Amino acid sequence: MSTLWGIYALWYREVKVFLREKSRLVSSTVNPLIWLVAFGGGLGASISIGEVGYQAFIFPGVLMLVVLFTTIFFGLYVVWDKKIDFFKEVLVSPLSRTSIFVGKMLGGCTDGLIQSGIIILFGPLFGINYTAYSLGAVILFVLLLAMGTTSLGLAIGSQMTSFEGFGLVQSFVILPLFFLSGALYPIDNLPNWLSWITYANPLTYIVDGMRGALLGKSGFPMVLDLGVAAAYVVVLVAVGTYAFRKMT
Repeated sequence: MSTLWGIYALWYREVKVFLREKSRLVSSTVNPLIWLVAFGGGLGASISIGEVGYQAFIFPGVLMLVVLFTTIFFGLYVVWDKKIDFFKEVLVSPLSRTSIFVGKMLGGCTDGLIQSGIIILFGPLFGINYTAYSLGAVILFVLLLAMGTTSLGLAIGSQMTSFEGFGLVQSFVILPLFFLSGALYPIDNLPNWLSWITYANPLTYIVDGMRGALLGKSGFPMVLDLGVAAAYVVVLVAVGTYAFRKMT
């Protein structure tokens, strides 16, 4: 029971910090809407993707972008907690390193779900018509993505001692994963070399699953999309747990 209370306390602290940062909530809501209105509306005027509007086509991709940036930079808070010595107090508590990781990971997932939930509410404005199935499937993919990416962010943050290094994560991890996932374009007619890179990217299957659920337009079976998303979570949770155990 004490372990569960410890995990709850860490989760509650992370969510409370997130909700207090109103500017962060606003900016991470406005930015994806700008993507949908300006990028989707502008480029969509000259692109045809069958019967699906371009703004609706990229909506799952933009939703994925929100979760990626909300959760990966959750690892930055680990660096901050080290700076203010909060982490020392946590590490000397009776909680195991695994429990500490789980508490913080659940906090990051909750933040990602809150942020993506706000964007989901705007879906009908961009041509998204929800059903119980599509909404449930999208929330499931968002949850899996949030779990995996939060774990990755925590693993990276646990090994860093400065904020500056974390900025490189955006350039070398998040942006390549996002742009090579088919979030903004169909992957049907890509050059052969680019197709292989895209197929090796787990985010390709996550955005494909969301697009299949929302628009009925997917390149892979739903079972494959879910399987890759689940594997993404398992691998990154294992990496994050290991990194926390080795953290000094």
